[in-house]
Amino acid sequence: MTTFAVRLALAGGREAAARLVIIAAAVTLGVGMLLATLAGMNAVGAQNLRYAWLNTMTAPSSTQGSGAELWWLARKDYYRGESIGRIEVAGLAADSPVPPGIPHLPADGEYYVSPALAKLLDSVPAAELGDRFPGRRAGIIGDAALPSPDSLIIVIGRPPATLEELGAVRVNQIMATDPSDCTRCIVGINQDGMALILSVVAAALLFPVLMFIGTATRLAAARREQRFAAMRLIGATPRQIAHISAVESTVAALIGTAAGFLLFAAVRPALALAPFTGERFFRADLALTPLDVLAVALGIPAGAVVAAWLALRRVQISPLGVTRRVTPRPPGAWRLVPLVAGVAELAWFIGRRPDTSNQQILAYLTGFVLILTGLVLAGPWLTMLGARVLAGRARRPAALIAGRRLADNPKAGFRSVSGLIVALFITAAATGAITTYVANRGEPRTDSVAATSLSLNFWAEDGPQPTAADVPAGLASIPGVSSVTLVRQGPEAPGPTGLVTCAELARLQVFGACPPGAAVAAVWHDLIGPRAFSLRDTIEWDASPVPAASLETLPVQSVVVNTTDRAAFERARTMLIRAFPATQWFPSSVGEWEADSARLLVQFQQLANVIMLCSLPIAGCSLAVSVAGGLSDRKRPFSLLRLTGVQLNTLRGVVALEAVVPLLLVAAVAIGMGLLAAHLFLRAQLDYSLLAPPPSFYAMVAGGLVVSLVIIGTTLPLLRRLTGPETARNE
Repeated sequence: MTTFAVRLALAGGREAAARLVIIAAAVTLGVGMLLATLAGMNAVGAQNLRYAWLNTMTAPSSTQGSGAELWWLARKDYYRGESIGRIEVAGLAADSPVPPGIPHLPADGEYYVSPALAKLLDSVPAAELGDRFPGRRAGIIGDAALPSPDSLIIVIGRPPATLEELGAVRVNQIMATDPSDCTRCIVGINQDGMALILSVVAAALLFPVLMFIGTATRLAAARREQRFAAMRLIGATPRQIAHISAVESTVAALIGTAAGFLLFAAVRPALALAPFTGERFFRADLALTPLDVLAVALGIPAGAVVAAWLALRRVQISPLGVTRRVTPRPPGAWRLVPLVAGVAELAWFIGRRPDTSNQQILAYLTGFVLILTGLVLAGPWLTMLGARVLAGRARRPAALIAGRRLADNPKAGFRSVSGLIVALFITAAATGAITTYVANRGEPRTDSVAATSLSLNFWAEDGPQPTAADVPAGLASIPGVSSVTLVRQGPEAPGPTGLVTCAELARLQVFGACPPGAAVAAVWHDLIGPRAFSLRDTIEWDASPVPAASLETLPVQSVVVNTTDRAAFERARTMLIRAFPATQWFPSSVGEWEADSARLLVQFQQLANVIMLCSLPIAGCSLAVSVAGGLSDRKRPFSLLRLTGVQLNTLRGVVALEAVVPLLLVAAVAIGMGLLAAHLFLRAQLDYSLLAPPPSFYAMVAGGLVVSLVIIGTTLPLLRRLTGPETARNE
């Protein structure tokens, strides 16, 4: 029986060959995407583990390590918006622990750099970057210590007394705990959160692929059912029919699974270039475990067998079941209940935001899942509604026939595009939320003062605050530096604690102004403050009662340097670091701090775009297969219609409308509900109103829909060949 089933699958004529190829192609896409997701999760874990040693400062000496200690100081630097991890060490014994990636601790006056930082140091003027690092290059940090090929890391050797003065900590072990399992770690990835995001991406990509596989399995379903029913009538048992169907599906699934592994191997180098976590992966990180390989290699064919059994269950029940075709019951309006419940839940939390993060995740995730479930469940009812509107407003026969057919069986019409629901909903919700968040709290405009001004703040733990004489006089003479402002230490109080004269603010113009009649303003140490989160660049500061004449006697709280170009910005930063090497935080701009939080959000937005750009063509392929299968099953009725005088263009209009109406309806509803869910979330969590997505979002949606429509259009020429007079005669 197995041999017979294999012959049917491989040598059963054009229909069998087409079905085999389409199912194998669908499985190939699904397996490739699944393997890419699994490899991505493994890569996140591998990358995260190499962040561990950078958290050594949070692991002070303990009895678990060796007796030998070293001084350890970790700080963050920037160059043109890219962060640099700066580790300064001093061994206290010959066997002091050594960080990974270097052969030994650097001596005083030596440093090791990552390959990316070495390349950067060799390509930019020393006054902009290299002069910040004392000593000479001793070597290159190996990959074992680098989270990414793009990581900018330096390990500098310093005298023990210097590091003690700088506030370094004594450690006797290099941190090896995964940041995901470390409550005190400050560097690394939230692996659970990233795994959740990648899982959502995988589900959003796999759902349309699974719909594609299901549609391909139903290709020429009516003719297959008739063939299997004939076998039943001549004595084949239900078990034999199930066996034949399972073998046919397994052959296609095995071919597709093998091709899926080849597809993953082909795209793996490109995947390594995608900065899913904000940084690229090493190619070796995108690896599959033996369990991953076994689960996919065995699970996909097993799933294909189950899908085949479900697709042909009517034949297994009765050999005459295929002749008993009746109009299915129309879907009921009760399918809207989860959708309405999800919207109501998100709306209820506006003004009632939960207190803890876990409560917020539970509240909002539940609402989103309810809406998504409701969309999938309500899809047939919405399709039926759209079909009835189409039929009721029809002015041409094609629209009337298409509307009536969709209204009679809306589940079938919706099934082939149901995969779009997940993808478009997630993409629209992510785009709406991220666009609004970044606009309100993301990276400031590159021409705004929040991005062009550099500030160095002196904290109490940095030691005695400097005087004006300690600030390098050469700062103001750097070409491209427009102003150097000293913010004085004001009284300790909530809110702004710095002081600047109103005459200075009037001279600078770009940092705000004083109220009328004031002589001194209370300002934030960087002259920016929380207004960087808004879209405004001007502010009126509150007046301070401190006399202007006494400001010269107060210590300096911060130095703010405004520049007109990036070269001047970096030269000023280098000069400040050399002048004040003991500060806890190196000079930076508000824009750089905000860019760190916005960068990962932008990566998530790119993932959402990938979901949409992949899902729309896949949905188009599903529709094309569904249309081709429907034409094969209905070629006799269409042939008879042509014999009665119906024009070929009319039949093409029927077929096109049956495919296009569900596609456009699902796209519109999914995008609308995604933006609504994003608006309700933003109102509840951040009290923001949704901003319109950028034009690029609509362009991608339109482009994806056009590609899908073109794919559908490729099936229409089949009508002429399938509906000729010979079809009616031969059938």
